Amino acid sequence: MIDANAVTAVVVTYNRLALLQQCLAALCAQTVRGFTVLVVDNASTDGTADYLKTLDMPGLVCRYPGKNLGGAGGFAYGIREAAALGCKAVWIMDDDTLPTPTALETLLAADAAHGGDYGWLSGRALAPDGADQPMNLQRKTMYRDIDGFGDGKGEIPAVMASFVSLFLRVETVRQFGLPIAEFFIWSDDWEYTRRISREKPCYVVPSSRVVHAMQNPGVVNIAKDVPARWARYRYFYRNDVVLYRREGVIGWLWLLAKDAWHTAQVLRDGQGRRAERIKIIWKGFAAGVKFHPQTPYLP
Repeated sequence: MIDANAVTAVVVTYNRLALLQQCLAALCAQTVRGFTVLVVDNASTDGTADYLKTLDMPGLVCRYPGKNLGGAGGFAYGIREAAALGCKAVWIMDDDTLPTPTALETLLAADAAHGGDYGWLSGRALAPDGADQPMNLQRKTMYRDIDGFGDGKGEIPAVMASFVSLFLRVETVRQFGLPIAEFFIWSDDWEYTRRISREKPCYVVPSSRVVHAMQNPGVVNIAKDVPARWARYRYFYRNDVVLYRREGVIGWLWLLAKDAWHTAQVLRDGQGRRAERIKIIWKGFAAGVKFHPQTPYLP
């Protein structure tokens, strides 16, 4: 059984000070006390570092890597730093994650019930209006989302989850390694949680809830996203190759079908610059075929 005092919440932030402030306030409002909060500031330019340096918050630890490591690099760095502090479990979240007061208490109860015999536990992510966030729905297979949350009380087996309220023991991190920093953004959470679920049972804990106050809600798809975000999709289409090729022929067929479907959607939408977006999709896929990052481990 893990006590709250042995937990470090890892929060990665970049230029979203107002959301970070809400996230930290929600962590302070947890029904359990004594856990550490480690904030990784990815070289924000909006005054985040100055704010953190003046913040009087019990258990707060701040780290400044000096450059933007992306979400993937930030979580890899943050989990490594959390382990170095001597914690026994990490609770991972983005800076726009607002845990409800009992979110951690519920995860700790689930950890105790399993006696540590699991890979990871994932909470339920809601939109500010109370609906489920589609981007954060866990997967029951590599290709299908879970079928809802039932009565919201029982646990649900899953194979992939996002880094929006993910709980796992440090001993699991030592066994399976860290997130792949080279992903920079997108698919790092799917890859990491799938890496673990291939060998250990993993669960969604619907009664542990957070509000994911996303600025750009929705599924990840260049045909549906705003133009300001199109360039970053090169990471998504590249990283997904690393994730799905481990699944063999079915994984490759899934990749080709998904990217072809996204291409068809681009051709049918009205946002323009179709050739540019289609190039991003397939250049990303080609880059992924050549992309073989190494799994990093704790020292």
